[in-house]
Amino acid sequence: MGEKKISLMGKEQIEELFQRFRKNNPAPSSELIAPNPFCLLVSVVLSAQTTDKAVNRATEPLYKKVSTPLQMLSLGEEGLSSYIKSIGLYRNKAKHVMGLCQKLIDDFGGEVPSTREELESLPGVGRKTANVILNVVYGQPVMPVDTHLLRICPKMGLAQGSTPLEVEKSLMERIPGEYMLHAHHWLILHGRYTCTARNPKCDECLAADLCKHN
Repeated sequence: MGEKKISLMGKEQIEELFQRFRKNNPAPSSELIAPNPFCLLVSVVLSAQTTDKAVNRATEPLYKKVSTPLQMLSLGEEGLSSYIKSIGLYRNKAKHVMGLCQKLIDDFGGEVPSTREELESLPGVGRKTANVILNVVYGQPVMPVDTHLLRICPKMGLAQGSTPLEVEKSLMERIPGEYMLHAHHWLILHGRYTCTARNPKCDECLAADLCKHN
């Protein structure tokens, strides 16, 4: 069985789409609330299979007490677990965060590293998390592909692929460079609030006339 052929937007349609995104929301940002790059890294690790809102609720009191890897380690796995119990897979995530903090201190002087390879060497950090940090903290034009992008980009005809890496590569090839810094935020917000998995709001979608709706 060959992969189902999807209709793809042309260059002009993609340009039009991102012009509309930019006009509608010139400076989109992550919905995770974190006081510094280290806390953002922790929040992204905690956000796997959980909503940003749930992570923000749990981390608001946590980040009043903890803002460095050393402070997090002194809190301990049980201490961290008490803050993040409301988050899915919290025990596993607490373990990852402790390992991540230890490695940041041992290998990176307590600072969040700025390369994908170094970020992916941290416990609990995969390609998507590394891409979020590279994009949000270091301003790199990379493309974190989460469940929203994996779902909506092939559907809209913006990218092809059925895995996060395939969709990421397709988006990197197809989206004009001038939009890359904010592209994943626009697409995440679009998937979260307009092109929802259940009952997409096609009647109020800014891309309705461009969408291929595969």
